Amino acid sequence: MPKQVDHEQRRTQIAEALIRASARLGLHAVGMRDVAAEAGVSLRLVQYYFQSKEKLLLFGLRHVTERFGQRVAARVRAAGDDPEPRAVIEALLGAALPADEESRVFHHLYTAYAVLSVTDDTLAAQPYIKEPDAAEATVTKLLTQAAADGRLRSGADPHTEAVGLLALSAGLGTSVLVGQRSTESAAAVLSYHLDRIFLTPAQT
Repeated sequence: MPKQVDHEQRRTQIAEALIRASARLGLHAVGMRDVAAEAGVSLRLVQYYFQSKEKLLLFGLRHVTERFGQRVAARVRAAGDDPEPRAVIEALLGAALPADEESRVFHHLYTAYAVLSVTDDTLAAQPYIKEPDAAEATVTKLLTQAAADGRLRSGADPHTEAVGLLALSAGLGTSVLVGQRSTESAAAVLSYHLDRIFLTPAQT
């Protein structure tokens, strides 16, 4: 009896190979042949599942985004059963800092997707645009909840602060990636800005 092929598992295998090959060669330079070699499959098989490099990149972007979501969820769970808004925000922002190999690859690839989307309309219309909007909405909601609970400093605007924190996190991540500063230094900068926004328990 012929062996059943799990097509979703095969797509994931190829997407993981894309991530590894792109981390080594650069997303702009990696080709479908490179991905096939990395995955240990034929070029024809990669072309069967993804008829073009563009389709492979789009699937890879979704896969990277899902992995990041899982990473954030794990950090939120580690913060406790019912974490405060600040703890959730710290988990989200901290997950994006290149503190280990997985997060370094994530930041590298996500930044590369951003650069490619500037000149590729199809990429620009995909999750690269939608996911940052979703993160912005999530952080805004958390800050709004904190404000309602009397935990934000007077005059802090949840949406504006959310935009600033996410932009700061992205910039700090890049500075860590290129060796400008350490992960610990970047995390300290994030904590400094969160201290500026949030009131301490003694101040509430």
